[in-house]
Amino acid sequence: MKDADLIGSSAKFRTVLDEVNMVAPADCAVLIQGETGTGKEVVARAIHDGSPRRQNRFVALNCAAIPSALLESELFGHERGAFTGAVTQTAGRFQAAERGTLFLDEIGDLPLELQPKLLRVLQEKQIERLGGSRTLQVDVRVIAATNQDLWQMVQERKFRADLYYRLNVFPIKLPPLRDRKEDLPLLLDYFIGRYASKIGKNIKHVDKSTMGLLNMYDWPGNIRELQNIVERAVIFAETDTLFVDKRWLRCTSAESSTARDGLSALAEDEAAIIESALAQSNGRISGPLGAAAKLRIPRQTLESKIRRLGINKYGLEMRLTASTPSFETAAVGA
Repeated sequence: MKDADLIGSSAKFRTVLDEVNMVAPADCAVLIQGETGTGKEVVARAIHDGSPRRQNRFVALNCAAIPSALLESELFGHERGAFTGAVTQTAGRFQAAERGTLFLDEIGDLPLELQPKLLRVLQEKQIERLGGSRTLQVDVRVIAATNQDLWQMVQERKFRADLYYRLNVFPIKLPPLRDRKEDLPLLLDYFIGRYASKIGKNIKHVDKSTMGLLNMYDWPGNIRELQNIVERAVIFAETDTLFVDKRWLRCTSAESSTARDGLSALAEDEAAIIESALAQSNGRISGPLGAAAKLRIPRQTLESKIRRLGINKYGLEMRLTASTPSFETAAVGA
């Protein structure tokens, strides 16, 4: 089994990949648990693609996105006249996924009154359309996902225990991005390549301070947030180097405060390196004796860094002390 969107080499992510490969051919129910944005649907598709059902449809339904009054019809279909506006007989998602896979996202939001009907499908492989009395056989593999604690919901009687056990035949727990930051470089390369190629840009580098920013960030929105940030940064990119504006990140809590302190130190170090190079080149940026050449980075990259760090190249108050880093011993990220 191989899926282009399953990116990562960290120990925690390799565990997930091993579980996907193990369960894909088993044709049993799978319950994928993880925070919002961790890639639950990507993993579900990978399971389908590695299964004997791969030649048939993968159908997805977000249980939280459909009003409760319409969800039964979406799942099981309806007969003509079953409700106002039902002018034709309509098949539901189970029939659409026949001999394939049905992915039920946000399963914790499935109304209690529909849970026995889903349980029946899992146990008996049978459905009845809304407003109908004829029993229909279905052959569908169900993969469910949630960002909620389903077992806690069972304890609170918000989710049926029997349905929980039927769905939880093979549980897969997805780690949040903050617990697999070793995968950030691979994920960045993947998303940069995807979005840069779409708009014809050639981005070869990630700015050093940007990489520090991304490594220190807590990623509450996980991979989906990283994907959106990279897409925005690619759109803004004017050179072959990717920059991320820290204002795009939703820093919160004491951990974010620590991150800000660390990022401030990174920015100060980088500013000191640039100021040292500018001082030695008399404020000149381009040319063989300019600061960009001394720092071994493109002129456009240096100009972008000067703007971002708020450096006044003509009126510098140099911090040229014994502790100030030199451009000869500390490279500025290109």
